[in-house]
Amino acid sequence: MKTPWLSVIGIGEDGVEGLSSLARQIVRQAEFVIGGERHLGLAASLISGQAEPWGSPFSSGVRRVLKRRGRSVTVLASGDPFCFGVGSTLARHIPPEEMLCVPAPSSISWACGRLGWAEQDVRVVSLCGCPIETLVPHLHRTMRLIVLSEDGSTPRKVSQFLTGRGFGPSRIHVMERVGGLNERSRVIVASDEFEDVDPLNLMGIEIEVAPGARMIPLSGGLEDDLFEHDGQITKREIRAVTLSTLAPHPGELLWDIGGGAGSIAIEWMLHHPANRAIVIEKNPLRAARIARNALKLGVPGLKVVEGTAPDVLSGLERPDVVFIGGGLAQVDIFTQARAALPVGGRLVANAVTLEGEAVLSAQYTRYGGTLTRIGVERLDAVGGLHAFRPAMRVTQYATVISEDRL
Repeated sequence: MKTPWLSVIGIGEDGVEGLSSLARQIVRQAEFVIGGERHLGLAASLISGQAEPWGSPFSSGVRRVLKRRGRSVTVLASGDPFCFGVGSTLARHIPPEEMLCVPAPSSISWACGRLGWAEQDVRVVSLCGCPIETLVPHLHRTMRLIVLSEDGSTPRKVSQFLTGRGFGPSRIHVMERVGGLNERSRVIVASDEFEDVDPLNLMGIEIEVAPGARMIPLSGGLEDDLFEHDGQITKREIRAVTLSTLAPHPGELLWDIGGGAGSIAIEWMLHHPANRAIVIEKNPLRAARIARNALKLGVPGLKVVEGTAPDVLSGLERPDVVFIGGGLAQVDIFTQARAALPVGGRLVANAVTLEGEAVLSAQYTRYGGTLTRIGVERLDAVGGLHAFRPAMRVTQYATVISEDRL
């Protein structure tokens, strides 16, 4: 086992007084101590080696650490370095056996302790470098959120955002410099007006719902009017069945080929925060619309690729699952999708035209899988009376990629 050359030490607002004896010893003996200006100031009395600020952009600090690989390096970080911290970033470059982490209580732990909330029962959302719409999937009645702020204006922006979406009665606990001598806490109602606060803050939010608030349900098949679209959208009932067939698992990457309004990919990502998706859409207006829908519904990480399939597929990260929309009937798309998928990967395709059904039938004949025809009828007015009007039927093909895919 390799001897760790890198130590990652968590430090809180209580400074060196809050460090364990092991953490203090590591900081004292380090040849290089790298951290934010605030962290270096908190630990200044212990540092005997060369102190270096992390720097900007953030990646410059990572490069500074890697440049000293094999030397005695200590990185100072806020609280628990592996809880929304620098530890996970460094772990992408440095094997765990080369790193020793000594965490302190995270700001999340401090906040839950102050509020009397069970940490395992809250949802943690970081707005550091993320749009405020990231909150949207978590806005449910009686939900408790811990929200990590980007700066002193974040609580005010969050209160305005909540009020604008119908969550004005929500209670926001604004906690500044939690765990330190200058800690301050206050409680506001989201609909209240208030000024910016200390840049080092986080929030505990108790979600309350006003009449007319729009919450994103946990079920598949969101209402069509939640999406901006021009008619090119997988309709709600078909989308629910399609998502069931796609069978999302945490952390999987979906290709949504022929995105339309992006509804399949967006709901795929809403199923789990680790899920990712790439939408391929050739129409620039629709591509822009998909990006707006993703932001509005709280999945800003959706990647939209403007281009024509199969031309743009070869340059994309390989997927775990592929969905091919109803207007695409080119055999080449299926060939590339099968080649890109791993063994055990899933391929689902919907068709509404005779030509599309012919392609799906040929895929079924050659590779096996399942073919399902889905029909939906909705009540509609016929003069002064009512009748069920059938929508276009959708033929759905689904298969799991095997070793003999070709």
